[in-house]
Amino acid sequence: MAAPKPPTIALLLLNLISILPLLVSSFSHDNPTDRRILVLLDDLSLKSSHSLFFSSLKSRGFDLDFKLADDPAIAVKRYGHYLYDSLILFSPSTERFGGSLDLEGVLDFVDSGHDLILAADSSASDLIRSIAAECGVDFDEDPSAVVIDHTGYAVSETEGDHSLIAADDFIQSDVILGNKKIEAPVLFKGIGHSLNAGNSLVLKALSASSSSYSTNPNSKLSSPPSLTGTAISLVSVVQARNNARIMISGSLDLFSNRLFRSGVQKSGSINKYEKSGNEQFVTELSKWIFHERGHLKALNLKHNKVGETEEPSMYRINDDLEFSVEIFEWSGSSWVPYVAKDVQVQFYMMSPYVLKTLSTNQKGLYHTSFKVPDVYGVFQFKVEYHSLGYTTLTLSKQIPVRPFKHNEYERFITTAFPYYGASFSMMAGFFVFSAVYLYNK
Repeated sequence: MAAPKPPTIALLLLNLISILPLLVSSFSHDNPTDRRILVLLDDLSLKSSHSLFFSSLKSRGFDLDFKLADDPAIAVKRYGHYLYDSLILFSPSTERFGGSLDLEGVLDFVDSGHDLILAADSSASDLIRSIAAECGVDFDEDPSAVVIDHTGYAVSETEGDHSLIAADDFIQSDVILGNKKIEAPVLFKGIGHSLNAGNSLVLKALSASSSSYSTNPNSKLSSPPSLTGTAISLVSVVQARNNARIMISGSLDLFSNRLFRSGVQKSGSINKYEKSGNEQFVTELSKWIFHERGHLKALNLKHNKVGETEEPSMYRINDDLEFSVEIFEWSGSSWVPYVAKDVQVQFYMMSPYVLKTLSTNQKGLYHTSFKVPDVYGVFQFKVEYHSLGYTTLTLSKQIPVRPFKHNEYERFITTAFPYYGASFSMMAGFFVFSAVYLYNK
């Protein structure tokens, strides 16, 4: 029987090429913006009609891989590793993804810590609606409904149904939308959605005005709309507990070159802008989605006894200790010190026995000191930091706390003086009683 032939050089090269994306495109905590993005489209013409948005991503160092949503070769995972770090779904009408990707695959992608941008419109399929619902967003149940605003519409010679909205109710967060104020309203034409009340992680990034409502513009209202006023969200964002970030928009046109370049004037306003706020809004929000802003990391969690530098294997009750940790924020190009006044540490065993706000030296170092509680057991230093727009920091370090040894107690305990007095007074009383009883006639 002939021995099996060794693998050829061509086969080895083929295997190497197949795993190369896993080696070069994986998410790096040292450089969060070095990422590869899969873009799924309904039509390849979107590459040109939305080219300004895609060019913005490429100019910031992202590698975009465009595919039709029904491409049978779609795969986001190979050999247990993800090939992409982020996913953009510009395929609102897709009923079924091609290849191995499906609803569960998209949710697993997010559950693994990856980011997602989803854009829908009036043609949104059940698949797209289901993905949004799993993320805490419910689109209007009426598939023909769009958001209409007879007060806050954009003045236009072609749009007569007031479905082109000039929205300017942004989320108030410099972390999410950047430090530069968005002056011009955002042009929005699409479907509205509401936030799932049971999901505390989803936020409105762009809200409709109090005069807006969601309905079919081609039919008369026979009953009150299910979505009205500020309950309508136009663009929502989610930061999951694993720090994955999601953006859900009810308008695919929001990202289009046409609305990027359009001038805008809101009904009832004298201010007319040569360029809408769409490009600034989408660009700044995508920076947050892809962790170019608001991404924190913690280093060098340390603790030691006051006056020492080495970390002990355990503490004794009532020891004085020092605690420190370094926290940095990604600026888009490098790590810079993160400065805040609300970072806290817990000394925890079943519940926090000590809760201290950390002081900072403005260079990323947070520190404090405190006394170990008069309780022994296995404790943890815990830092759980949650702040709007920032990634969640969860750090812990376990340390045992022992009681005093038998030869470490004070010779005379101050709090025991009453007991000492009682004992000696009892002995003195017994001596006096005995003398009186024995020698008194």
